[in-house]
Formats: sequence, structure tokens, C-alpha cells
Amino acid sequence: MKLGIDFKRRLTRNLTSWNTPNDPSPGQYTFKLVPGGLPEFFLFQGPKKIYASGPFNGAGLTGVPNLRSQDFLFTVVNSPDETYYSYAITNPQLRSRCGAYPAANVSGGINRGCVIWGVDLMDMRQYPAVVQDVFIRLAQSEVDALIAAARRQRPNRKLLIAGVAAASGVLLLGAILGCCCFWRKKRQAKTAPSSHSDVLPLRHRKHPAASPARNQRLEENRMGSEKDLDLPFFDLEAILTATDDFDPDSKIGQGGFGSVYMGKLEDGQEVAVKRLSKKSVQGVGEFKNEVKLIAKLQHRNLVKLLGCCIDDDERMLVYEFMPNNSLDTFIFDEEKRKSLVWKNRFEIIMGIARGLLYLHEDSRVRIIHRDMKASNVLLDRNMIPKISDFGIARMFGGDQTTEYTMKVIGTYGYMSPEYAMDGVFSMKSDIYSFGVLVIEIITGKRNRGFYDDELDLNLLGYAWMLWKEGRGVELLDEAMGGTFDYDVVLRCIQVALLCVQVHPRSRPLMSSVVMLLSSENATMPEPNEPGVNIGKITSDTESSQTQTGISLTETAVDAR
Repeated sequence: MKLGIDFKRRLTRNLTSWNTPNDPSPGQYTFKLVPGGLPEFFLFQGPKKIYASGPFNGAGLTGVPNLRSQDFLFTVVNSPDETYYSYAITNPQLRSRCGAYPAANVSGGINRGCVIWGVDLMDMRQYPAVVQDVFIRLAQSEVDALIAAARRQRPNRKLLIAGVAAASGVLLLGAILGCCCFWRKKRQAKTAPSSHSDVLPLRHRKHPAASPARNQRLEENRMGSEKDLDLPFFDLEAILTATDDFDPDSKIGQGGFGSVYMGKLEDGQEVAVKRLSKKSVQGVGEFKNEVKLIAKLQHRNLVKLLGCCIDDDERMLVYEFMPNNSLDTFIFDEEKRKSLVWKNRFEIIMGIARGLLYLHEDSRVRIIHRDMKASNVLLDRNMIPKISDFGIARMFGGDQTTEYTMKVIGTYGYMSPEYAMDGVFSMKSDIYSFGVLVIEIITGKRNRGFYDDELDLNLLGYAWMLWKEGRGVELLDEAMGGTFDYDVVLRCIQVALLCVQVHPRSRPLMSSVVMLLSSENATMPEPNEPGVNIGKITSDTESSQTQTGISLTETAVDAR
């Protein structure tokens, strides 16, 4: 046996006590050699030294009594390669103990010798080249129990063969019947979803002129999409019936994704169907992205996705219908905005803030919307706002705060400076867009559509000027009827200006925004001047238009 250190192999040999007399896991006592000067052995209780052998003086350990033995030969080796203490048995008839309990002759020979177990108690490694017996000490009662259990578990060969044959026959018969039922059900599939079904059937149409190989590929693609999206599916015929074959009169919106139609299902439920434009470059990616993201989200201020439809090259999303359409149709319409009193506008601002707070901080996954604007906020019958259009949204990991993209996608007038110019987006870029949206709700004017020739200011610059001069309340929409709370209006303007500050780190988080908007006694910091604003050249021709591939050479940049 050796105790010491092998410097070349970086191997240390110690003696470690058991945890208890019946537990062979490492205990708190360790006997080991400590190098440095003359080698010396110490006994440790945890980190504490409780015994020292004394250093080696060339003849022996100075702290150990010189007790000679005729049966053992003690040796101390101290060289540059290794330092160790060992003993060997000189009497070959002497039996010794090693391992846990078993005794063995250590003098050598065939099928004799002891190997010390030097790894974990549970060792799952396999050694294909060498096989060695391991002996374990057990009580007789435990041995009897193991033998009885082994006999009970020994399989009957004849019964095993019969069981396997019977199971194979049943499986084969079941597979044949399953295939027959599948094809029969497929041929008799109904064209519309049943009212009591949670998962709405999707029927894939095959073209008579198409080759069998093409039809097979289409079927495989459809089945793959159905598995990936994990969402209720609508049959195409049901969508066509609901929208009257996509009648132009049913069209209620248009965006970079495609067109939006109003429809009514068989059970009378009104829905909004977003149909992917076949000419859209980003369409398929946006479609899958929106389905995967919004299917995981549930909040009062987020639009509810009811299902989707995939049929050949047709891709559609089915949403709950919002009778009051999008926010931009109210605040930018000369007549409708008159009916949008301050109470409604403030509740819309708060609803959007709560929806963004859920996306950023309260949902199971962190979502960056990247396209917050008035046309992407829908209003239900009670004018409750619901954030929609997650086509270009991104999901962040738990510790992720920012991301960079070479392809800037969004809407002019709402993009933060760092996103528009450097492609960097985060929660703070959504918060910048929210600040722009709040100013638009208060004023009833588009950020891109407003420009003061005399002052050379866009809407954000104009709001900043009035705020500095103490005339912030003049931003309030003149067409708005009803009464308003002067302090609440100023608080909303101040929060909006905090959100559109040039440096992302200066903008508040949505949790702070909600707190500042809802608290009358909250102490708010003074906002800094808004930063660079993109897109004050012309007004929007389409409220929901999105732009792709933005670069500095294509965009006018004006400092504020």
C-alpha cells in the first residue's frame, strides 16, 4: 500500500474514513502526506489538523514510536517524481484485509489479489477488455431475498415466445384497421368544423391535374405545419364561406402582411381573417412567427388568436373580431376623434401600457413587439385596446436585454433612433414607440404627418417645445369633446417625453410607466430633449404600412 503523491501523474493517495460503520461514503477524517521540506503525515478532521506524524528524518517518522515488525517492511521514498510512504507484507502466509470487508491473499497468483475501489459507489462505466469479479458483503437474510426475487423474475421461455407472437399479431391487425379507418374518414371529411370540437379540422385540397408526387409533398408540408404550430386549424372552405369568398366589401384592413377580412362562422361568431399576401417577401416567416408567439400569450390587452388555416399556398390567421377597428381610424379621423373623450383616451393609453408590460415583464417569454403603432392597436366593443400584429416580434431569453439586426423592419415615425440607425432593439425601443403613440393619442395628430414649417419641428419636437415653455396642455386635441383632468394630461405628456428620450438607458421600463401613469403622487424625473427622429418627410399613405431594408442612405435624419 502506498500513501503519498505522484508528481508526474498528478496522483494523490490518501486514507479516508467511512461516513459511518455501515456507510462507506467518504467521512470527515483523512490521513494524508503533506509535502514541503521533509515529508510528514497529518490526520485531518475536515479542514482541522488533529494529529502529526513528525517529519521523516531519513530513518523514520520522528513522531511515531519505533516499533519493529517481522511481518511488514516499511519504506519512505522522497524523490522529485514522487513522495510516498508504503508497507509490504514479508510473510506470504499472512492474510490481510482490503476493500470493504473481504479478506484476500495479497501475495499474488492466479485468481488472487485485491483491488481497491477508488471511484464513486455507483459506477456505470463498462470495461470491455477485462472482466473482474466484485464481492459484496450481505446478511444471509438479504441473500435469500435476492435469490427468491431472481427466481420469480426468471421468464418462462415458452410463455415469452407465445406472448411476443400474440402481441405482434394484435399490433399488425390494429395497424391495418387504423389505416382503413384513416382513409375512410379522410374521404368522408366534412367541409366545416363541428361546433363541439376544440381542434378545427383542416382539409387539404388536391388538384386533379397535379402529379401524385406533388400531392404527397403538399400533404407532408401541411401535416408538418400542423404539428409545428400547435394551434386550432380551420378548413379553407369554412373561411371562404365566412368571408363570402374574400368579398372586397368584407375587407377591413391592409398591411405589409396582407389583407384583413371580416367574417362570420357557422355558429354566428364574428372573426377577423388575416390573409397572407402571396407577393409578400416576409409573409411566410411573419406568419409562423406570429402564430408561435401569440399562441403562448393571453392578456386582456392582447388580441386573441382563435386559429389558423394552411391550404396549399394559402395561409391565414383567424382572430376575434374587433368591431371598432384599429386605433388610428379613431384618433386620426376628423369626425370620430370628436367622440373620443379624454376618459376614453386615458383608458386606451393605460390598456396599451398594461399590454406592453405583460409582453416585456409578466409573460412566460419576453416579447419585443418592434412595430408598436396606432394601426396595430385594435378596439373592441367597449373600446378596450388590444395589441395586435406580432409578425416581426422577437422572443428574448431570460437574461437577454438587446439584439442586433442587419435588416431593420418597422414603421417610420415610431422607430427608436438606435433601432432605425444601428439595428439595435430591446424593450426600450418598444417603449420609445409607446411614447410616440401616447403623444399621437393626446394630440390626434400623426408624428410623421405633423410638421411646423416656421419652427422646423415635427410632432415630438413641438411637444418638447411646449413642455419646456410650460404650455404642455396646449397639445391636447382641440377636436376632443367633454372635460379632462389638467394634471392627468400633463402627467401623460411627461411620461411620453420620458419614453422618447435619445438614450435607451434614460427611458423607463414599462413597470415604471404603468406606475407613473396610475399614481397621482408619484415623483417623476424631468425628461430630456427627444433624440433623433426618423421619418418626418411625408405623411403615411397607409396607416399600417411597414418598411424593410432601411438604411441611412434611404432615410432623412433630423436632430431634435
